[in-house]
Amino acid sequence: MPLIPQEPQIHERAQGPSATPATGRTAPTPRPVPGPRPVPGPRSATTPRPGRPGPGPARPAPPAQRSPSSAGQPEAPGTATPTTPSAPQIQLVPAPADGALQAAEEAVDLLLDSGRAPGDILVLTTGEQHPWAAHELSFGETAYWAQHDAGEDVFFAGAAAITRVRPRPVVVVAVNGGGDEAVARVLPQARERVTALLVVCGDSERIDAVLGAGV
Repeated sequence: MPLIPQEPQIHERAQGPSATPATGRTAPTPRPVPGPRPVPGPRSATTPRPGRPGPGPARPAPPAQRSPSSAGQPEAPGTATPTTPSAPQIQLVPAPADGALQAAEEAVDLLLDSGRAPGDILVLTTGEQHPWAAHELSFGETAYWAQHDAGEDVFFAGAAAITRVRPRPVVVVAVNGGGDEAVARVLPQARERVTALLVVCGDSERIDAVLGAGV
C-alpha cells in the first residue's frame, strides 16, 4: 500500500508581544507632578517652552545654585486635600530649613514640566532671599517689581514683601528660615494669594502646626 505523505502541520503563531520580556529592559517610572494640571491650549510647533526666569544677557550671572541633595524631594509631596471643590489644594514637601529652597526649586521645575505657565507661579521665602531675587534687586526695586507686574515669569520674593505681591494660581513657599511667628504670619497670607495650589516646603511638624491653626 503506497504511503501517503503527511501534510505539514501549520501552527498558529501567537499574536501580541512575546511572553518573555527583553533582557535588561525596565518599565519607565512616571514622575508625579504636584497639583492639578491646567488644560493646555493650542501650541505652535515652533514656539519653545518658556523656562524659569533669569537675568538678561547683559547682566552678570546670578549666584550659583546649591548642589543637589536628597532632602525634600518634590517627587513625594504630602497628600493634597482640598476642603471644598473651589478651595486651593495644599501640598507639603518635607525638607529641612537648609534644603527648603532647593525643594521649592524642584517643585517649580515639576510644575513647569506639567504644563504650568511660568507666570502662574510665585515663590516666597521665609528666610534668605532666593538668589534670583537677590540678583534682580541689585538693579533696583523698580525693575524688580516691573517683572512682577508683567506676570510673564516665575517670580521670587521674600516673606516681607508678601503684602505687595499679587495673587497667582500657584504659590510655593520655602520655609528656609525665620522664626515661628514669621512662618505663622506668612503661610495664611500665602494661602490668600493662591487660587489653585499652595506648595509648602519645610519641616512637616512645624508647617502642620501653622496650617492647622491659621489656615
